[in-house]
Amino acid sequence: MAKSKRDNITLKCSICGEQNYISTRNKKSHPNKMEIMKFCPRCNKMTLHKEAK
Repeated sequence: MAKSKRDNITLKCSICGEQNYISTRNKKSHPNKMEIMKFCPRCNKMTLHKEAK
């Protein structure tokens, strides 16, 4: 069975610091940390979410 190249990551709000989302990404084709605009329920608005370690 082939091993998956996708790793689980946690997305963290850059304003309040709450970890809101879990996602996956291919670390071989995208070596940099992921940043995406998502809705933060604690801030109640769209904020920049960065990949947490």
